[in-house]
Amino acid sequence: MMLGNAAVLALREIRRNALRASLTTLGIVIGVGAVIALVTLGNGASLSITASIQSLGRNLVILQPGTRRGLGGGGGAAASAAPFTLADAEAISREIANVRAVAPVAIGAETIVAGNRNDPAQLMGTDNDYFTARDWALAQGRLFTEAEMRGGRMVCILGNSVNATLFGGQNPLGVTIRVGDAPCEVVGVLAVKGQSTFGQDQDDIVTMPVRAMHRRITGNENVGMIWVGGALADDVPKLIGDINQLMRERRHLTGGAPDDFQVNDMAEVTRTMEQTTGIFTAFLAAIAAISLIVGGIGIMNIILVSVTERTREIGIRLAIGAREKDVLTQFLVEAVMMSVLGGLVGIALGLGASSIGAYFLNIPFVPSAGIVALAAAFSAAIGIAFGYFPARRAARLDPIDALRHE
Repeated sequence: MMLGNAAVLALREIRRNALRASLTTLGIVIGVGAVIALVTLGNGASLSITASIQSLGRNLVILQPGTRRGLGGGGGAAASAAPFTLADAEAISREIANVRAVAPVAIGAETIVAGNRNDPAQLMGTDNDYFTARDWALAQGRLFTEAEMRGGRMVCILGNSVNATLFGGQNPLGVTIRVGDAPCEVVGVLAVKGQSTFGQDQDDIVTMPVRAMHRRITGNENVGMIWVGGALADDVPKLIGDINQLMRERRHLTGGAPDDFQVNDMAEVTRTMEQTTGIFTAFLAAIAAISLIVGGIGIMNIILVSVTERTREIGIRLAIGAREKDVLTQFLVEAVMMSVLGGLVGIALGLGASSIGAYFLNIPFVPSAGIVALAAAFSAAIGIAFGYFPARRAARLDPIDALRHE
């Protein structure tokens, strides 16, 4: 009952000085709103990164020549590192256990022409194992036949973006397009994959048998990357070790000679990027939380002002029988109520801002009930922590001195 009366009186006092109370709680509003917005956007970014990397394929390991990190268009190879060959991919398929797909990949960029339309797309020479490794289904048509892959016939499977640019809503199957200066028959269209973590449109791609690309496009037999899909997630660590050992043997790296190639575990890349995003989000949230401390100081200041303004009222209450703990409770409830009201407004603003931010950043909106509850509890704790000192000061006023106060 005492808390109920204190809450009513606190609301009456806040309403009487609404503008002052609003300005006082602004630090709480900004702090809570910023923390919730940053954490929510961080969660969305992390989920987007995870989904994007997972779209590359399940249990995926990517081999690249060279030692420079990254999955750039040229494979990230160092100039001094020898490229892979088709024989390397065949050796992995033949000698490494627990793989479901091994795909050699040669990458280039060519202008793709169909009629009076053209598209400067990424060109990729590979085989059907590439689509298996990436879990990439067809929207139309078929995959390469064994004869086409072995004979290096000029047939193409288009990514969805290339198909839309060149053919719009028309059926591309059986149509001969021009890849650079070479004619190529369209035999399939890939399903939509969307944008990758690295900002590339995965659907802006044209694939052809790797031997056809070697013979008609690149003029060499280089393989820039080898994509390996493991049978099970638990097999990946051993798979990486086995591939590393095999490649060292094939590239004649003995003793303490460093690797001149990379073996990238995409699951590890996912974990690393999630950790980086989480640390960055926590750092920004910690900076934003400073506003909560500033807001708490503001509440303490305004409660001290309120105590000074209401000294005579406090003296009257004490003189007619109010106990110290009644006065303490009164001012403490007022401080907590201002802090909690600021926290609720901050929660609403934070969720609204993060929703708008997620829309414009094209990431999922992932609100966390836990962080909302924590923000509400923390704002109440700020009210208690910074409201206790002025409340105790009010409770310890001498009734006679308080009554004499003008």
